Amino acid sequence: MTQKKQHSLLNRADEACAILKKHISQGNIIRIVSHNDADGLSAAGIIANAINEEDGKFHVTILPRLKDENVIQFRSERYKLFVFCDMGSVFLNDINNFKSDVIILDHHIPGEGEAKENVVHVNPHIFGIEGSKEISGSGTSYLAVREMNKKHLANLALVGAFADMQFHDGFIGVNSLILEEAKEFAGLEVHNDLKIASKNSEPIYKSMAYTLNPGLSGLTGDLEASIMFLEKIGLSYGVKFSDLEGEEQDVLKDELINVNPKIFGEVFTTPKESPELRNLEDFGSILDACGKNKKFGLGISLCLGEREKALHAAVNLQNKYRNQLIKGFDWVRREGVVELENIQYMYSEDKIIKTLLGTIAGVGLSIGIFDSSKPVIGMSRFHKDIKISGRTTRRIVEEGVNLSTALQDVAVSFGGQGGGHDIAAGAMIPFKEKDNFLNLLDEVIGKETK
Repeated sequence: MTQKKQHSLLNRADEACAILKKHISQGNIIRIVSHNDADGLSAAGIIANAINEEDGKFHVTILPRLKDENVIQFRSERYKLFVFCDMGSVFLNDINNFKSDVIILDHHIPGEGEAKENVVHVNPHIFGIEGSKEISGSGTSYLAVREMNKKHLANLALVGAFADMQFHDGFIGVNSLILEEAKEFAGLEVHNDLKIASKNSEPIYKSMAYTLNPGLSGLTGDLEASIMFLEKIGLSYGVKFSDLEGEEQDVLKDELINVNPKIFGEVFTTPKESPELRNLEDFGSILDACGKNKKFGLGISLCLGEREKALHAAVNLQNKYRNQLIKGFDWVRREGVVELENIQYMYSEDKIIKTLLGTIAGVGLSIGIFDSSKPVIGMSRFHKDIKISGRTTRRIVEEGVNLSTALQDVAVSFGGQGGGHDIAAGAMIPFKEKDNFLNLLDEVIGKETK
């Protein structure tokens, strides 16, 4: 049954591939619209690479979310092919009204409706495949180009999958198919190693504090605690991991395994890449920093293979973002969260903190900052609206909670919108409905867990 589902998804992706090839061959400029996170940037990067390698032309727009006004604007543009990456499924009925051809390459839970003849809708959920665990937005984009002899782009699909937190003791579903193609066609190597962040380019104490997945309780997001940890075990904190002697590396490995056994495991690298991007998870982290800092063009440039100046600028952005994240963890450790019966939430109007709430929520659950028995809701004010980022654990999802449907249903009740995945989702509501939203969401989550 699983193979049949995957085969159906691959067939739909091949339909998209045929449409894309047709428009490239006709010399049409392809309009790419994608999400602003690392998965969305990877997804757009895959499509852009495929078009570029075929001497085609494209125009990319990156958005934090797709809104009604965006769809209306795109519908009025005179492009002959639109490609929506990592978004679009919720707006299928509106996109059906486009006069041009459209390809939707999404992995979020779709809305109701069927695609019209001019729309090729590629989404794993249509075929009974779980889009939050088995394939990312970039993976869906990859499926739409792989039959154009583009299997060397499989690494970018995995970059997006890592960034979308789809690696849990291995890849499953379609991601495992993409993994095998990455090893065969994209030079990917897999070996067991310590999974601390940027260990080839940062001092060890920073690598530990910057490690988000898997998180290190008491160390992630805390530079001082990381220094003290290293001093306690007799290691220099100012050198890179690669500068340590073999015995010293083993000591650090054993001590960190005691903190979190998952810190030692499979590492996915492209040896010929620049050191900063060699590890696929580090690549995703850099793209995430580009997205968070609204430097979308820089992220796309990296995906298209630009290095030197582009990479230097991106690494500087990553360092800036990581410093902000450290401050964000300091803030939440100091301020804590507000506990309701079935959810917990944090709220900030700080212009930096509010861009970090989703990451803080997800990582905070994994390292014990928050109560892991309740979903965490991050809330921040944007003018007259409240932006909401929800995160929960796989165990809570297995108990019946689906953050995507919960946030979507509750947000719609107050004139907003929402969606995403069962384990990680977002919403936007009017600011005046903040308390009403929290009370109703608390009630809905309570019913889902009973």
